[in-house]
Amino acid sequence: MLWLKSFHIIAMVCWFAGLFYLPRLFVYHSLSEDAVSRDRFVVMERKLFWGIMTPSAVATLLFGFWLLFGNPDYYLAWWWMRLKLALVALLLAYHGLCWHYLQALGEGRNRRGHVFFRIFNELPVLLLIAITILIVVKPVL
Repeated sequence: MLWLKSFHIIAMVCWFAGLFYLPRLFVYHSLSEDAVSRDRFVVMERKLFWGIMTPSAVATLLFGFWLLFGNPDYYLAWWWMRLKLALVALLLAYHGLCWHYLQALGEGRNRRGHVFFRIFNELPVLLLIAITILIVVKPVL
């Protein structure tokens, strides 16, 4: 079980690395003014999303559900686990939004500016803080 938990944490760290970095690339991409820079960002964003973020998200979910279903009566009985799972669902929605913005920027139809992406970039930090506190502290109501 500790091996499983270790792989879950490793995958989650890799996923969050991408969740933190990709929107930062969106900031720079939205500020770029020449075709060479824009094309470079398209390649970087695509490789990060499909090569690191998405496989890491899948691995995080697989290992996490494996852990969860190893003892569902215990984990699902706690409100903090149900809230954590809801926050993970929000992370998946955020991941989906990253895919949407990746496509929009890559196709030249982006309508968002660098200020939006700077704010968008901070959202996974809030989710990471909440999820970490829930899973480590396991607060009791």
